[in-house]
Amino acid sequence: MAHLESKVAVVTGAGRGIGGRTAVRLAADGAAVAVIDIAEDATKDVVAEIEEAGGRAIGVGCDVSDEQSVLAAAERVQSELGSIGVLVNNAGVLRDNLLFKMSSSDWDTVMGVHLRGAFLWSRAAQAQMVPEKWGKIVNLSSTSALGNRGQANYSAAKAGMQGFTKSLAIELGPFGINVNAVAPGFIATDMTRATAERTGNDFEQMQKAAAERIPVRRVGRPEDIANVVSFLVSEDASYVSGQTIYVAGGPKG
Repeated sequence: MAHLESKVAVVTGAGRGIGGRTAVRLAADGAAVAVIDIAEDATKDVVAEIEEAGGRAIGVGCDVSDEQSVLAAAERVQSELGSIGVLVNNAGVLRDNLLFKMSSSDWDTVMGVHLRGAFLWSRAAQAQMVPEKWGKIVNLSSTSALGNRGQANYSAAKAGMQGFTKSLAIELGPFGINVNAVAPGFIATDMTRATAERTGNDFEQMQKAAAERIPVRRVGRPEDIANVVSFLVSEDASYVSGQTIYVAGGPKG
């Protein structure tokens, strides 16, 4: 069902993985989609996939941690597609390390992309949503928000996304804007593959071991997250706001 016809969606970190699948799903739901990534070239495959399926999309290069870059990107989206109605703050990076080895740069980079990026994009998007009295914002958290060895920066950022979500839901609700978060568990992506390689683990074995600990006995796919985002930005979820939905194949939180 094309429940987002006439709407414009922005998905950050959408050149691949969860962001890419979310962009494709929202386009299938009827939205015109701005595919955002650090470099515009990184968005080409996703934009092409959307257009080949009959959808409308543009690729936009944007450093989500840079205020001027975000403002310029938001203005371009409004100019080329229309006012932003849906925002998915998905952009993220990993700089994993144990605390005594973690550099200030490791900390600042993760906070900058995840939290500052979500703040800058949400602020820019709400300026376009409020006049329309309608909007949907979904922030990507993680089960790592509950704590994870070697991820003090990432866990703190993802926990922060949940508090950020609740605060925005309170502030923006009176203007017809719903704000929620999705917290994925183990999702098979290029990022998790890179983590396996960095830690010297075989990715297939890593997935198998993870699946054995997950109640539904499989690891997640990017489409699993995209499906939940699709629901949260639909009118079926119009009475859902300020919530964090754990999508992890079992109970979390």
